[in-house]
Amino acid sequence: MFKEILLPFVDKFTFLNIFQYITFRAAYAAVTALLISFIFGPKLIKALKKRKAGQEIREDGPETHLVKSGTPTMGGILILFAIIISVLLWQDLGSYYTWISLISLVGFGAIGFVDDYLKVFRKSSAGLQARFKFSAQIVVSIIIVLIIYFKDAGSATYLYLPFFKNPVLDLSLMYIPFAIILLVGFSNAVNLTDGLDGLASGLVIIVGLTMGIITYVTGRVDYSEYLMIPYVAGSGELMILSFAIVGASIGFLWYNTHPAEIFMGDTGSLSLGGTIGVIALLTKKEMLVIIIGGVFVLEALSVIIQVVSFKLRGKRVFKMAPLHHHFELKGWAESKVVIRFWIIGGLFAILSLSTLKIQ
Repeated sequence: MFKEILLPFVDKFTFLNIFQYITFRAAYAAVTALLISFIFGPKLIKALKKRKAGQEIREDGPETHLVKSGTPTMGGILILFAIIISVLLWQDLGSYYTWISLISLVGFGAIGFVDDYLKVFRKSSAGLQARFKFSAQIVVSIIIVLIIYFKDAGSATYLYLPFFKNPVLDLSLMYIPFAIILLVGFSNAVNLTDGLDGLASGLVIIVGLTMGIITYVTGRVDYSEYLMIPYVAGSGELMILSFAIVGASIGFLWYNTHPAEIFMGDTGSLSLGGTIGVIALLTKKEMLVIIIGGVFVLEALSVIIQVVSFKLRGKRVFKMAPLHHHFELKGWAESKVVIRFWIIGGLFAILSLSTLKIQ
């Protein structure tokens, strides 16, 4: 919005030219989202407490989590509000990337909100029925993927692998189910990770910073040619979205760090996971995002392995899934699990950025 409003006056006020720079707008998108989180965080916590919108803890979870019962949830509302306002203010409203980002945030966020709402007002840890929740995620994913498929016809279907400078495969029509699985998978992976104070929000900060760097170099001809990665015209605008996610997540982490005053709930985790997946699709980093969000992937895999092993062998591989609960039951303190997972997330981020040069 600022770009469209202020740039026409650049002839009279040359300093306004700074609004054309993506790095400037990304930095202030992060600051804006952070300030919104700081300002409205206490108000949301107070409002949720007043309405008794507390978290219901699963009965089969670690006993140490019982004290968390009643902690306000649906904090994802704050994250979404901060990101959406920042995107509308700082991102190019004429860019297709802006609007597909908003579709993702609102679409997945709405599913999470319904799930959280049902949990809160039914006073149960079971919210939206799995089949309805999964179906809704597929519908939102189909809408997003079809927009990308028809908008970028001819280039969207190419699949790139880390360490390879040229596409290894043209998925053609198979791109559609592949991309849907990626979005639904990443959305649920972040959701599964959101089980300890600050764990998911801290990892999202790391992933957001990494995606911000990647979107910037992907959207510049000179940098993408130098690094020998696919150039995607206009995708640099996604750096603003990525940094808005970082700013909102940092602001939310202020209240979500142990002992948490508020949880993001599915409203936040589903929308953040889905949007990270969308950024990966738009920048042709569908496979690299598996490394960038490596901790999220490991958390999701732990659940899959646990379920498959129990059904086929009648035995559990982990003490409890997702993976962070396994380490809790092994005797690790919650803060130790969170910080060590953050460290691993940082290592995944460094590894993913190194692949940009190793082609």
